[in-house]
Amino acid sequence: MPKQNNSAVLVINSGSSSVKFTLLKIMDEKILAKGIVERIGLERTKITYTSWHEKKRIQSVSVASVRDAVSMIIEYLVHEKFGVIENIGAVSAIGHRVVHGGEKICKPVIIDPNVKNIIQEYSRLAPLHNPHNLEGIEACESIFSDIPQVAVFDTAFHSTLPEHAYLYGLPYAMYKDHGIRRYGFHGTSHQFVARETAAYIGRPIGELKMITCHLGNGSSITAVKNGRSIDTSMGFTPLEGTVMGTRCGSIDPAIVVHMLTHLNMRPEEIDHLLNRKSGFLGVAGINSSDARDVLNAMKNDNTQAAAAIQMYAYQVRKYIGAYTAALNGVDAIVFTAGVGENSPEIRAMVCSGDDGLDNLGIVLDPERNMAAPFTTLEIQSDKSRVKILVIPTDEAQEIARQTHALI
Repeated sequence: MPKQNNSAVLVINSGSSSVKFTLLKIMDEKILAKGIVERIGLERTKITYTSWHEKKRIQSVSVASVRDAVSMIIEYLVHEKFGVIENIGAVSAIGHRVVHGGEKICKPVIIDPNVKNIIQEYSRLAPLHNPHNLEGIEACESIFSDIPQVAVFDTAFHSTLPEHAYLYGLPYAMYKDHGIRRYGFHGTSHQFVARETAAYIGRPIGELKMITCHLGNGSSITAVKNGRSIDTSMGFTPLEGTVMGTRCGSIDPAIVVHMLTHLNMRPEEIDHLLNRKSGFLGVAGINSSDARDVLNAMKNDNTQAAAAIQMYAYQVRKYIGAYTAALNGVDAIVFTAGVGENSPEIRAMVCSGDDGLDNLGIVLDPERNMAAPFTTLEIQSDKSRVKILVIPTDEAQEIARQTHALI
């Protein structure tokens, strides 16, 4: 197959034991190839690779480090038979997903030693993400020494939160001296679907009020006014907000004190319980954090599973109501990510559960809601004053756009 010689952007998302990648052609944002190297440094390491001209390829590989994984990805991209570019010179820039930039980085930036120091500094607030994001950056720097590297931060989109939305009711010194405030996450996804919503509706994003619901194993809801985030459900960490796959979401902070003083739990035990053993996994009692499994259990009359799903839908609905008030009206509700895109049952429970959201002008159409969202899907009733959309998110495309715009 012919290979692309035009400039392309490589997007890298490096995790604790995996590296996701997407190569996009700049001019038309066509995906040339994408995939993931999984179980790095463990047994049964594999690469999953899909290109524009052939089906998914899954192969076992020997990869011991993130640098090895990036080297393997390059081998696939330039491979004689199934590669999509002639050589690495076709890559004009590399965009990296980085979770936390705090208040110091509020936009995409060319990576330099100072940027890397800031990413390392905020590792204390995102210990499960920033160190691995940085590892991916340094792996790419060692291979692509002359190609610009750009960091795109999950927190950046939420840097527009007003002070009254990002402050907690703690002594002000906790914010000024220690940076304890609401940062918000999933910003790249929220920004992508907000732009897609404006394009679909055919109105300038600067004129729209919308609520974007990124619902997956991790979930967050954001109020977007005139293209800017003005409030979001995740806070100082991704633990705040709705109940999630394994995270508890917002709880009374005195519960943590109670665990420390009366249950004799250590801080690390509490952190593990709140982040890894709660949410659907903890409430449903079926030994799974997957919303699909919990829904199936609910359909089989499992009352604990039903409670978990009802709690989730109720909390999302509460945020929609609160953010409709914060925005003083809303033009569109947007569902995205794994649950938001693929669970019509949960969308229906959010929009139509109990008394529904009819008084807010948000009315779901049950038949439209059941359609498969291969692209943007409208699911509101003709009676609805508010658009209800399902939009597949594409964080890699958003990172590529921002990377290309910067360079």
